[in-house]
Amino acid sequence: MICRLATKAMATRFELVLDGEDEGRLRAVGELALETIAECERTISPFLSASLIARVNARAGKGWVEVDADTFTLLETAQAVRRESLGAFDVTVAPVMEALGFRERATADLAAARGAVGGDALLLDRERSAVRFAREDLSLDVGGVGKGHALELAREVLCEHGIERALLHGGTSTVVALGAPPAAEAWSVALGPEPDAPLAHLRDAALSVSASHGRTVPATDGTAGRGHIVDPHTGRPLAGGIAAAVIDTDARRADARSTALCLARLPFCDPDRAPLAWARAVRVGGVPRWERAATAERGPNRIEHRDPRHQHRAQTA
Repeated sequence: MICRLATKAMATRFELVLDGEDEGRLRAVGELALETIAECERTISPFLSASLIARVNARAGKGWVEVDADTFTLLETAQAVRRESLGAFDVTVAPVMEALGFRERATADLAAARGAVGGDALLLDRERSAVRFAREDLSLDVGGVGKGHALELAREVLCEHGIERALLHGGTSTVVALGAPPAAEAWSVALGPEPDAPLAHLRDAALSVSASHGRTVPATDGTAGRGHIVDPHTGRPLAGGIAAAVIDTDARRADARSTALCLARLPFCDPDRAPLAWARAVRVGGVPRWERAATAERGPNRIEHRDPRHQHRAQTA
């Protein structure tokens, strides 16, 4: 029996697809998971003055600010991906996002905003579960991992209540799979609306798809809108119709890595740290051409090309 629930959070639609025998129980547990997603937004949104991240932004430049264990895990994961991507993903990019118009308090001083970015100044104390900024001009925007974080917390709720088969997504771009549908090896998710879009196969794993053609704000010079993926090094929005998909064991890490993969071709050389699968695409004539898919291990979690012309490009890392 399939039970579907949905809610609006983080300016997008979250949906839960739960599979089990007792519809009433599925719905009750699903409602708990949806409330967890809503509470996550209230905690990490920098746009809400009462949120924990807003408090960190206001106070961490002056001293240590204690955060809950889940938020600490979020920041710790973001910092790990920042290091492995050589700064291609950085949650301290908030001043640049503000300068580009992704916040209400837009500013034209992009050069100054770019100088305020620097994840090495974000200090984390695991023992104290606390955060501090080494510079007072630092500011966090965890939107790049926000949906993944919310879905991970929702997954925990489902697991705690014994739900074994479920598919969760936030805005269709971040997906978490629990188990697999009956008589199937894994859940299958298309990487786009195109008939030949690659399929991501997921079992007890997460998928994130990032693209430069997603959310935009109008450009001040009258040209096409600016994309929401910003290079922390240059302060410039990503151009060129790039997309990337990452399958990982953790949705937060998948979110961060897919963003970083749009900006840099990460080698993922260390098999102990590599995602389960990943792929990259360039849009040509409005249609994404997926260049390659790679997997770090054999198993159900993989990205499969459906266009026979690209089958030979799939490879094992």
